[in-house]
Amino acid sequence: MSLLRRWFDPLRSRWFYQKPMRQVVLSTEHGLSIHLRLDDVYSYLAVQQLPELEEILSDELKPLKVIISSQKAEPPNDMSQVEWQNYCLNDAQILSKQHRFSFHETPEQPPTEAIQQAETILRNTPLRGQDFLYLLEDVFHMLWQKQYGKLRTLYAMASRHHPAQDFPERIFNDDAVLASYFELSDRKYHAVDDLLRLVRRLKQQKQLTGNPIFLINHIDWREHLISDAEELNEIQALDPELDLYIALEDPISWLLLAYIKEELANYYNIHLNVYPLSYHGRDLFDWSLATRLSKRTEVTFTPFCRPTQSATCDMARLFYSVPEEQRVEAMYRILQAVWTKGQDMSFKAHFEQLKRDLEINELTHEDITAKLQENDILCEMKSQPDFPVLELRIDGQSYVFNSLYRVWMIESIFSNVLEDQYKSENDDSNDEERKM
Repeated sequence: MSLLRRWFDPLRSRWFYQKPMRQVVLSTEHGLSIHLRLDDVYSYLAVQQLPELEEILSDELKPLKVIISSQKAEPPNDMSQVEWQNYCLNDAQILSKQHRFSFHETPEQPPTEAIQQAETILRNTPLRGQDFLYLLEDVFHMLWQKQYGKLRTLYAMASRHHPAQDFPERIFNDDAVLASYFELSDRKYHAVDDLLRLVRRLKQQKQLTGNPIFLINHIDWREHLISDAEELNEIQALDPELDLYIALEDPISWLLLAYIKEELANYYNIHLNVYPLSYHGRDLFDWSLATRLSKRTEVTFTPFCRPTQSATCDMARLFYSVPEEQRVEAMYRILQAVWTKGQDMSFKAHFEQLKRDLEINELTHEDITAKLQENDILCEMKSQPDFPVLELRIDGQSYVFNSLYRVWMIESIFSNVLEDQYKSENDDSNDEERKM
């Protein structure tokens, strides 16, 4: 690693961390817009929030601009279109259950004919403002709830009685859109995952006229869903196990591992397993976003020194040189040295110091590249679009999810497991009563 990067990274990270959060006031000159696709399931979840959001927007941001694209972006992480669609449907089903969105029990992609009919309805309607947003929500319901008869009826009326409309707040284009997102002053916010962050931004800039109530079952950082001692004991007794597949050059891996280890593992008696991955070039990250996440998760993140491909191999060698039962703690300390102390593991002095700190007498002779490639294959089999990848096993079931955006699923799954157990116990009790 170059001397410039080794010394400049910690200075730059300290500057990002120390500057006031949300110092810049985002311009509202171009208003607030949401980008949708009719065949995007996240768009379906997003439109269910739009009438309520538009109602409390300041006049400066009204009307909410709706941009509907007909073009899909390429799936992330080398996933096929089928893999991406299956992932999205499953993920949206989880989000709908957690946040009480309307959703079909067996969702599927709407057929092309239905999408074309829906677009004609939305192009031709003279409705504007909230009336249009309610129609937009209804049309998405028809598409994703398989109400194709209603859709055909509405399409027949729209195509016969109204020509295509031209309103500045309603745009149809072919921009490549992967999943629905909001846009404010050139900043993008995932339509579901970043909704609360967007709302906080709008509230901070006094662009809301009322208190928003979105994602009512959102689990915030450092807040536990399960606090009852008896319920907590029941989860701990199930010995949950969590696998983490992490890219060592990715700062989100440090934030996630540190948060889970510090806040969740001991609390719920989770047995952690860590699987480092080959270098994926994820060190070109958004510094301000990572800094903001560290403040929200209360995980230290400065000063740091971004690992190169060579450094990640050295980090993995240290990891595999400690006994297996000590590896989670070792990875925690390795990532901590990199992301909070500015240590460069490709620099011999830093490497040797951490080797002594970990009490490693002899480095492993294993083929580290082969070990990382084995982990890559295991991770790819999970078919997830982003890192880190997590697999939680509890009560005979396995649950796979990814990224810092889905850490809340750990506690949500625990809650659902308890609920299912209580239902099963009640059913057994009722059966016994009927027999008597």
